[in-house]
Amino acid sequence: MTLVAKAERRSVRRRRQAPPPSAAGASPQARRQAATILEVLAGVRRPSEAAQVLEISLPRYYQLEQRALAGLVSACEPAPRGPRVDLTRRIKALEREKGRLQRECDRQQALVRAAQRTLGVTLPSAAKLPVPGKEAGTAGAPAKRRRNRRPSVRALNAVRALQVEQVPEAGVEAIPEVAATAAIAGA
Repeated sequence: MTLVAKAERRSVRRRRQAPPPSAAGASPQARRQAATILEVLAGVRRPSEAAQVLEISLPRYYQLEQRALAGLVSACEPAPRGPRVDLTRRIKALEREKGRLQRECDRQQALVRAAQRTLGVTLPSAAKLPVPGKEAGTAGAPAKRRRNRRPSVRALNAVRALQVEQVPEAGVEAIPEVAATAAIAGA
């Protein structure tokens, strides 16, 4: 085999080994911009011509070029060695661990309750415990019951507020509407 044939075979092998750049996920506009920027960097076009081809201003072209070079530099960073940390796997592992710990906590609580029942130990009830912020003498006294507030519909309150604001403009006619809305709300 001649030296020229060997050199040709080597060049063919080299061409086969280097995969073409993948731009499968890129939009046509991004491909066009990348090709134009590469033409400028190769010296085929001038920046002003590239800006005209891309139909953008010259400062905008320089911004695109700067972003493209920053992307090139970040893509040339060495990839971290070893397996990648998959966040979804990590979340699932943490959820499994949380479930295991929750079951263990429940088990421990059940064991404590069983030991207390066996020993005859009773915990003080919630009514006998002193409430923070109250005097010590009133801990055993019955607490005042709080009145339950009537639920109010926020939308009806907003309607009432809007109608009250319209009273000066609408005159006396808006007042019966407010009374009807209040009767509906049960106020």
